[in-house]
Formats: sequence, C-alpha cells, structure tokens
Amino acid sequence: MMQACGALAFSTVIFAESTASNITQDTYLNDEDNAVKDGSNIELQTLQVQGRALSYYKEDEAALATRTSTPIDETPQSVQVVTEALIEDQAARQITDLYRSISGMSQNNVSTVTLRGFSQDEVLYDGLKGDPFGDFSIPQLFTIEQIQVLKGPSGAIYGAGEPGGVVNYVTKKPTYEQKNTLKVSAGNKDFLSGSIESSGPANEDASQRYRVGIYSDGQNSYRNNVEEENRIIDLGYAWDMDENNTLTLQYTDIHQYLSGARLRGIPTDDDGNFLADTSWNNNEKSDYQELDAQVFQARLDHSINSWLDSNASIRYFENTETQKYHELNALVDTNSDGTYDETKRQYRDQVRSRKGITFAGNVIAELGDHTVLVGSDYSHEVNDYLYYRATGEAQGVSNLSLTNPTYGQDNVSDYAMTLNADNTTTSNQVGVYVQDQWKMTNRLNLLAGARIDRFEEEYKDHRGNTESNYDDTGYSARLGATYEVNQHVKPYMSASTGFTPQSASDQESSNEGYFDPEESRQIEAGVRTYWLKNKLNINVAAYHIIKENILQTDPDDDDLLISIGKVRSKGLEIDVMADITPRWVANVSYAYNDTVVKEATSGIQYANGDRFANTPYNQLGLWTRYDFPNIASSIAFGADYVSDQINRQGQTVKPYTIYDMSWQTNWQDWKFQLNIKNLLDKEYAVSGFTETIGSFVGERRRIYVTAAYDF
Repeated sequence: MMQACGALAFSTVIFAESTASNITQDTYLNDEDNAVKDGSNIELQTLQVQGRALSYYKEDEAALATRTSTPIDETPQSVQVVTEALIEDQAARQITDLYRSISGMSQNNVSTVTLRGFSQDEVLYDGLKGDPFGDFSIPQLFTIEQIQVLKGPSGAIYGAGEPGGVVNYVTKKPTYEQKNTLKVSAGNKDFLSGSIESSGPANEDASQRYRVGIYSDGQNSYRNNVEEENRIIDLGYAWDMDENNTLTLQYTDIHQYLSGARLRGIPTDDDGNFLADTSWNNNEKSDYQELDAQVFQARLDHSINSWLDSNASIRYFENTETQKYHELNALVDTNSDGTYDETKRQYRDQVRSRKGITFAGNVIAELGDHTVLVGSDYSHEVNDYLYYRATGEAQGVSNLSLTNPTYGQDNVSDYAMTLNADNTTTSNQVGVYVQDQWKMTNRLNLLAGARIDRFEEEYKDHRGNTESNYDDTGYSARLGATYEVNQHVKPYMSASTGFTPQSASDQESSNEGYFDPEESRQIEAGVRTYWLKNKLNINVAAYHIIKENILQTDPDDDDLLISIGKVRSKGLEIDVMADITPRWVANVSYAYNDTVVKEATSGIQYANGDRFANTPYNQLGLWTRYDFPNIASSIAFGADYVSDQINRQGQTVKPYTIYDMSWQTNWQDWKFQLNIKNLLDKEYAVSGFTETIGSFVGERRRIYVTAAYDF
C-alpha cells in the first residue's frame, strides 16, 4: 500500500499539467488583465551594491526553507548558507571543518552534530533523503557546492526530523561555461590528495552539459594505528530538452577505508582530563571501517506556463559499511589507586547495509501576490544489520593499558564470537504538503504551510524469527511573517512544529500499546539588518523549542519503555558579515544555548533539570580575510571557541579555543594555498560520550599545501 502511495510524489505534477492544458503561454500573455502594453506597470528593482564580505560569503536566496527560490530576507525562519568560497578558503574536506561558520552547530558523536541543543544525524542532498555515508562515516565535500542549514523544526516541509534543524548539501551540477580544474594537495601526517574536475557544454549551444569529477586522498593520523583513504567518482549530465524542460542526471561512487577504526574517544576523569595520551587508540592496526556507496539522482524541471512550474526528483542510494574493531567495554583500576589505567575490550564484527529511494514532486504557482506550493514525497529504505562480538579475556579479547598500550597481543581468529544481532528494518514514509507565500504588502510577507505524513516500519529479528510492525500518522505546520521596516531592518517571526516516529523495535518494549511519535514545537523571532551602505550585515535569532514523548526506561520494569521524556532548548544566535576595510572582511558567528531535561525517569541517564549532553552554552566562530590585490594574494585567520559541555553521564568536557590560518595567491591560471589548522597544536576534546567510551579528540595541528590549475 505504501509503495502505491509513493505515486503521490508525481501526482501533483500530472494534475497541474492537466489543469493547465487549456491555459497556454500565448493566451496568458494576450489576456488584457495580465499583458504589459506600454511599460507603465513595470516596477524597476533597486540595485543594491554589496560589500566584499557579502559577495564572498553570503547567499541571498535559498530553496531549502520553502522548496521554492526564496530570498532569505523573506524567509521567516533562520537559514544559514556556507558558500563555496568559504569552503575553499577554509580548505574544508568535511563538514566538521566548518562548524565555526554555522552558529549553534557543534560536534556530537562521530558523524552526528548538535544543532540548537539536539542531536541531528539525518541530512538531505538537494532537498532529498538518501545519505550515502551511513551511520558512522562523515560526509565528504568534494561533490558539494554549498551547505545549507534550516534551523528549527522542518516538519511542515520535509516531514520527520529532529527539532534542531536539517542540513542540506547542494551538489555540484554540470555548468554552461567550461570549467576544468586540476588540484593537488600535500600535508603533514603523510597527507596527499589529488582531484580533477571538468564541467561544461557537451554540444555547441550548451543545451547538453556534463560534469566529471575524480578525487582521491590518503593520510595518517595523530591517533595510533589510524590511516584513512577516500576515493570519489562524480558524474553529471544536464539536458535542456526544450525551453520548458531540463533533465539533470547524477551518479556518485564513494569508497572510504579507515584502519584502526571505528575511531572512538579517550576516557577522562570527571573534570575532563584525558586518562591517556591523545594518541591513544583502543583499536588494533588490523581493525578497520570500510564504506562502499553508490548514488543515482535525477531531476526534471518543467515550466508548464508563465505562472506554473513543476519539478520531479528521484534519488536512489545503497551502501555497505563494514566495521571490525575493538570497543571500550569497561575501565579497570589495576593497582587500586583510584585512577583507571586499563580498559576491558570487546571485539565487534558489524556489517550495515542500507538501500533506499526517494521520490519528490512539486508544483509552484505564481498567483498574483501568492506563491503556492503543492507537493508530495515518498521514501523507502531497507536496513540490514549483522553483528557478532566477543567480550573480555574470557572470550579471548585482551585488556589494553591506557598509559602503556601494547598492540598485537591477540589473534582475532581465536576470539569466541557470538551472534548479537541479525535484523532487517524496512521503513516507508509518504507525505503531502501545501504552502502559501503571500506578499501581503510591499513590506509584509506571510508564510503558512502544513504537511501530513504516513509512515510504516517493519522490524524483523532473524535470530528469534520475530517480527514487529508499526504505523502512524504525523502532522506538521508552520506559520511565519517577515517585515521590511526599511532597507536596513528586516524582522521576522515564526512558529513551527515537527515530529520523529518511534522505531518498530522500540514498540516491542512498550508497556501499553504503541508509542506516539516524538513531537516538537518552536517559536522563533529574529531580525536581519544591513548597515554602512551594505558593508555590515548582522542577523539575530532567538528561539524556544520543546521536544516531548522521548522514550525512557520504565522505573518499574527495566525491560520496558515509557514515553515521558521532555526537553526544552532556548537560545540566541548572532551572525555578522562585515567589510572592516575595502580589503579586510570578517565572518563571525555566536550562539548561546541552554538545553535541559524537563521530564525524565529519575536516575536513568538523565533526571529532571539535568543539562543535556554535548550542548555548550556558548560558541564563537570567526573567519577573517585580508586581500593584497597588488600581488593577487590574501591571508585569512580563523578562531573557534566552544565552552564547557557534559557527556551523557555528567562528566565535564573542557572548553577549548583553536586557531587556523590560510594564505592564498594567484598566478596566471594557478592558485596556491597554505592552510594551518589548530595553529597552536592544542590538545582538546570536541564532545563527550560516556565514562567508558570517553571524549572524542579534536584534530591536532594539520598543515596543507594546495596547488590548483584552471584550464
């Protein structure tokens, strides 16, 4: 039934075309009520001159918040865009390199981030679900042109998701103009990478275009036994079939191999001091994490007539993530001096295979002062999980010293492995949504949207030959307004809701029927301002988020769950872009967040009033650049401050400040760049997990030298 409902993803497109069949472009233009005969009704737009900071690092429009191309100043919810220029300036290889430039975002656990106080692990690509990097691999940026972040619940437009926001990766597409780039980078810890990208017309009139990108890198690490390899092949083809239709096809193949991984943290004491050197690793050199993934994506943009457009997209992905690694299982105090000095270990052999497909279809109608969006999407995903493990010396897994680790003591083939999990989860979700953007006056814009989602999940435990099924319906809404006081001050306000369905496996642990989905709601108010002839842009956003129906252990029965959890997040974000001088620009992001547990099972991980894990009160990010036009060069400086945090068991994660530097120079068709990350080689933790797993270690000083040739 759910697969049949998936056809809704394109039904809106078909319906719109049928209703518009009698309204051609000629009849519309010949309509006396709509024709422009003498130019008297033409309103000229004011030309605004932007400073260099706004030209380098600011994007004026984004479709993420509304699924339509909308000026950010007319979007009543916080939207932040990391541009390609900023990605290149910071030599960012993955999103972890860019947290300083996204206010309210910090590292959580491996590939997940904390956004406005909540863990967020699902991302979008061009507005579609289907992350090929899986659960424990961090998305790489070689194929990415922009990173867009919609903050707060996104349920009214994208369905189920965490209330902190959603991250969208905008992929590189074939270009109308020829662009060829060869890039080579080298650095310390044996870092070496190379890439070639070619994009441009495939025929004389550029109605057909192509993109080819190949990337490869390899490097060692400050952590014992760790080496990393990445390879990405990215292909694209775009075809303007006629003046009203454009088809874009993309294919990406990804391979990642990390030895000495899955890389975990280092145990700390209650004050956040590491109990081992920051080079320590619980994994052997033979341990590894390997990812193989493929993605296919297609989009058809169709202009039905002068006031009605449609688009239809499909994204298919599949990946296999293999992990064979040692996990910290317990801490041991061998000499009873009150300090842990050894770890009990567990060996895990895990294979996660995922494949999924997403369809989405939208119709956008320009009806006078109204821009109306009607659409639907359908997602289908199958996750297979196979997990064997051996625990402790009784099953052949030796302990490892925290102070003097000796690797290579064991032969993995001698471990007494037992099957711990063998299951398949199949999920389906179909959503239908409608949205109206109403330009009520020249200054006032209103936005209203609503969405209904139907989701089903089937969980099969192959060990016990049991099966669980769960289905439910979720509703989301958003209402907001923007107002232009003048060209300098543009306030906005919005209220939005979201939800996250419970898993079918958790439903097995219910003590009274099905659990309701987690539900969230946010109130946000902000103002976007422009000063000094557009040389200074200051955006301020304040928010209050409530998330309810979080599952907790039943205090009367440890084998059951109850839905009583409630978390409140509130905060303030300030983003500044400035031209300090005509040659000197700056990008500054500050965030204050206070996230606490309001309702919980007392004594089970959290209690009422507890601070939430990995939610720093204060974050400050800075990136500033100074140009030397006479020598076609620039120098840049970055800083990243994150205040203290706690892990899931209340241990302190210390605050930290790190600094980066960059130098760029251009000569003919060459660009040379030097980046130094963690300039002072600081030892620090980016986030915490548990007392046993410890805190995740920040990267030590890294130096990268890059030469790029455009031809």
